[in-house]
Amino acid sequence: MATRKAMKQATAAGARRRSQHDAGKGAKNPAPRRGANGSALAALINIADVEAAAMRKMPRASFDYYAGGAEDERTLARNRSAMDRWVLLHRVLVDVSKPDLSTTFLGTPVTMPIALAPAAFHKLAHPDGERATARAAGSAGVLMTASTIASVTLEGIAEAATGPLWFQLYVYKDRDLARDLAERAERSGYRALMLTVDTPILGRRERDFRNGFTLPGGVTMANFDAYGDLYNRWNFPGGMAARVHDLMDQSLTWDAVSWLRSISRLPIILKGIVRADDARRALDAGVDAIVVSNHGGRQIDGGEATILALPDVVEAVAGRLEVYVDGGFQRGSHILKALALGARGVLIGRPYLWGLAVGGEPGVERVLAILRGELTMAMALAGAPRLADIDRSLVRPA
Repeated sequence: MATRKAMKQATAAGARRRSQHDAGKGAKNPAPRRGANGSALAALINIADVEAAAMRKMPRASFDYYAGGAEDERTLARNRSAMDRWVLLHRVLVDVSKPDLSTTFLGTPVTMPIALAPAAFHKLAHPDGERATARAAGSAGVLMTASTIASVTLEGIAEAATGPLWFQLYVYKDRDLARDLAERAERSGYRALMLTVDTPILGRRERDFRNGFTLPGGVTMANFDAYGDLYNRWNFPGGMAARVHDLMDQSLTWDAVSWLRSISRLPIILKGIVRADDARRALDAGVDAIVVSNHGGRQIDGGEATILALPDVVEAVAGRLEVYVDGGFQRGSHILKALALGARGVLIGRPYLWGLAVGGEPGVERVLAILRGELTMAMALAGAPRLADIDRSLVRPA
């Protein structure tokens, strides 16, 4: 177990190393890399196009790390196919000349009900990694959630960001480690902690086994670099599953939420809820929001699609906390369905990673522009030009 004194010493040493590294580059926030020109990005007209372009460009193992799910990938596939289990019922003769997608997420103004979900190792897609993603999110006026397992430190992401940030966190066997990360996030200006609760152990991601996936040179679990070799390596015998088993607390219970509340003043979001009874427990635990999520189909296989789990969760909390959802959203019409089913907003993961791979910062901007345009059109065609116009009457089971 790491002691808090040792952690503070290690954190200070890590900060000095980062400072020296940044000084060597000659700029605090390096200029964005242009991975594709504007005309090439403009030719990508939907998220499927962006994914196909990313698949052509990325190394197979890195692409599969992002794209893959657990075991037979049934949950992954179900997230997408279940979008068709709901159909839209459009209104007619509605003035849709003044669309408005703006809203707030836990009180923070955003330009549309879309946020970037936490995702590991953005440098697998682009050398600028999470810095490019953060700049693009800020340019689009949307919120980014930084992953604990990022390839840029949470401080580095905050320095690059021009928009609001949440920080995704696990509670580890070593509570001092989780405490230190939470404190670093609060000091760096993150606005909420997103506690992932569906990963007591890592799901079996068979694409990674087949590819013999390891992190390429220059890509690390950057938030752990300051804590020494105990934490900052992945490519060691046993791989990621062994590392997660080593770090994660498989005995974790709802008491962890109370503990996290006791050590941080930030709002708490629980990510990984798919059941109504768990949603009610989250409400009783005093969390501020929940994310209906199955980890992008990367944990339990054969699980429920999030778009199908969403209505029961919304009903269970009855408007007493904010509900978000992720998993399989690739079209503006998908997002409209989630909003009609009661979600405050939708978190996207793989789509912006594909954009990052294809074009760096401009590629992420392109993905967000595609989804903004599609959602604006879907709302207009449904006769609901403002978010306040969207309600359950717009959807029914297919």
